[in-house]
Amino acid sequence: METLRVIAKVVALPKQTEKVKTILSEMVEPSRNEKGCLQYYFVQHETNKNEFVFVEEWESREILEKHFETEHFQVAGEKLEGLLEKEPEIGKYFLVKQEN
Repeated sequence: METLRVIAKVVALPKQTEKVKTILSEMVEPSRNEKGCLQYYFVQHETNKNEFVFVEEWESREILEKHFETEHFQVAGEKLEGLLEKEPEIGKYFLVKQEN
């Protein structure tokens, strides 16, 4: 079965950057420990410090959907209310086959 890649972009309000970074950072370890999580990276934009991105890989769409239902995901969502510039953008991708 082909794995599912996720690129999730989160943009904090200018005066909320550190608070948002802390909340999002708390998601990393529990997410990495979830069954079916193959990769889970959390990065901050080089020049726009308000912009954060998760780069993820999951065994399947079903496992990713379970991730969205976890306690740590739900709690983070509640804590982020009123701290973001806009709704997070979540893109789901399949790897394009590369020829050598």
